[in-house]
Amino acid sequence: MRGGATGKSVSKEFANRKSQINYICPVHNFTPMTNSNPDSNSNPLLQEWNTPYELPPFELIRPEHFRPAVEEAIIIARREVDEVISDTAEPGFRNTIEALENAGELLNRITPILFNLNSSDTTPELQEAAREVSPLLTNFANDITLNPELFKKVKSVYDRKESMALDPEQLILLDRRYKGFVRGGAGLSEDDKEKFRAITVELSTLSLKFEENVLAETNDFTLHLASEDELSGLPAGVRESASALAREKGMEGWLFTLHAPSYVPFMQYADRRDLRERMFRAYTRRAFRGNEHDNRELVLRIVELRLEMARLLGYENYASYALEERMASAPEDVSQFLQKLLEASVPAGRRDLKDVEEFARTLGHEGRLERWDWAYYSEKLRMVRFSIDDEALRPYMPLDKVTEAVLGLATRLYRLRFVVNREIPVYNEEVTAYEVHDGSNGIIAILMLDFHPRKGKSGGAWMTGFREQSREQVIGQESLTTEHQGRRIIPVVSLVMNFTRPTTERPSLLSHSEMNTLLHEFGHALHGMLSDCTYESLSGTNVKRDFVELPSQIMENWAWEKEWLDTWAAHYKTGEKIPSEMLHSLRESITYNEGYSCMRQLSFGLLDMAWHMLEEPFRGDIVSFERTAMAPAELLPAAEGACMSVSFAHLFSGGYAAGYYGYKWAEVLDADAFSLFREKGIFDRETAESFRRNILEKGGSREPDELFRAFRGREPSPDALIERSGFRKT
Repeated sequence: MRGGATGKSVSKEFANRKSQINYICPVHNFTPMTNSNPDSNSNPLLQEWNTPYELPPFELIRPEHFRPAVEEAIIIARREVDEVISDTAEPGFRNTIEALENAGELLNRITPILFNLNSSDTTPELQEAAREVSPLLTNFANDITLNPELFKKVKSVYDRKESMALDPEQLILLDRRYKGFVRGGAGLSEDDKEKFRAITVELSTLSLKFEENVLAETNDFTLHLASEDELSGLPAGVRESASALAREKGMEGWLFTLHAPSYVPFMQYADRRDLRERMFRAYTRRAFRGNEHDNRELVLRIVELRLEMARLLGYENYASYALEERMASAPEDVSQFLQKLLEASVPAGRRDLKDVEEFARTLGHEGRLERWDWAYYSEKLRMVRFSIDDEALRPYMPLDKVTEAVLGLATRLYRLRFVVNREIPVYNEEVTAYEVHDGSNGIIAILMLDFHPRKGKSGGAWMTGFREQSREQVIGQESLTTEHQGRRIIPVVSLVMNFTRPTTERPSLLSHSEMNTLLHEFGHALHGMLSDCTYESLSGTNVKRDFVELPSQIMENWAWEKEWLDTWAAHYKTGEKIPSEMLHSLRESITYNEGYSCMRQLSFGLLDMAWHMLEEPFRGDIVSFERTAMAPAELLPAAEGACMSVSFAHLFSGGYAAGYYGYKWAEVLDADAFSLFREKGIFDRETAESFRRNILEKGGSREPDELFRAFRGREPSPDALIERSGFRKT
């Protein structure tokens, strides 16, 4: 997810280990047990939810409810796990692997609420609750994977898997469960198990603190402008939003922030170079100012702990540990992949830089381009070359129409229908909830859309879930085939964005790149909503990290297709369609600065791998380390005082450690996959049905390469990406 991370509902480092024991079980089977906690009768998290689709009763839930609820749920979960351990029957798939999959039902309906709210609608009290709960959850996960009796049972089943009549999904579940124990420290000595416990508990706390610091730093800065002259170059819509924000704060003039809807257009359009520099430096110094929110020590400690954990488990570095369960199975594979893309993109990137530099000089720019100049001059050159820029398209992309169009695309491709239901509980009044209907299959999912920035919302955009898809296990069903399992538990998916708010003068108008973001995250949502797996820990986006971006990135392709844009994009005032020449220019601009953009993305992947291929703790200067790591893919001079690592949430508070390369990896897959839509037609139902059946419905119940071959009929080829990126042009 660009700008975010899937599965943001669970506690960061802990989320990477959630396959060891299922942490989001079907709430439909939940029956409140005898209460060991006298306060449970008044705690809504511990009660049956008589709400539409058994969603959380958000209006009743308070931050102080979470710790006692989690403590009670852990007690119940321990009993369920103890039943697996104490079972005197021979360990088998049903009484061991499946029993563990279904354990922790109450705990698994509580934790997504806390961690989703902590990312999308947090308060100091919620942040404190998350800090209190994370070590409890990590300790409980450790108690499962480090239990020798339980591991013995799991290993017994794993060793006999060839003699069992297991179907492919069950084999995947067994493999994940067994590897989860091994990778979770089950084979360590007792002394090393204690070290492992300490490491994972500390990591769970530090990753939360990292995210809190970035949010605090983002909220801390504002640029208050009082003169019209200072607004030179800024489009009317940007000015109106800044004026509305200033009025909201009881101030005159215009107020700009580091949140994307304010920061990005300011850097693209503000003529005042000194103000662009001021905004840029504030953005790149977040969590790097030597105050209580400085993340330097957290970065070094998180990297050190990850390395220590990997070495404890027998790996040379953390990347080797993480990549073992990815499509790219080793650091060398990732390094070769990044290097191959870098070699392909460098000539185009240098050409892009030269073009923008020469253009800037024609406008009177003297000296070298700095990082606060790039967005400004490259956007102006795009306008000259293609007579189009993000602002020119905004009037044709009001948020309500974009939303309707994106949902309508799913209707056209997959026959889904989205119906607003205002009776469904939501966590903030700005959130809209939809029932997702699928013909004769009925309601197959609930979708929540949350579009605008708030003080308590993290930056970026992401898909997450309050409940994941699964199928009820049939009580007493001894057959090992999954085809006779019970009814499908519908997932509850949430998309969280940070789009420009409407003002009194105009509605929320999206740039083309923002519309792209919505398509991207909606692709993740489709992956979650259309999932049709038996086991929750394998459903939806619970796939290998470098495969998870395929369903999201393939959706971005429609953003450039005239055939789709013509069906809905119209000026919010006049109702006129986007002019044909503008759509032609948009299509022509698809490769504009793609070399530079690719190199920039690769630089992030190089930084990620540099941190996680360390084989000794790093004690030096973070900035020097960062610059050295990113240098092969950098085109612009470094900015003094800037540091990316300290606000790189994907790596240090998300799930992308040693995995950021996955965005580019998935681009190879998505370009190749979409080439089949191009061949058959971008709305071709047969192709869409194949993508749904072979990719979206399968989740992690099959290996990714098997799923891709089933859809495409062959192994993925990078040719489509190279062609789409324009790297073959001279």
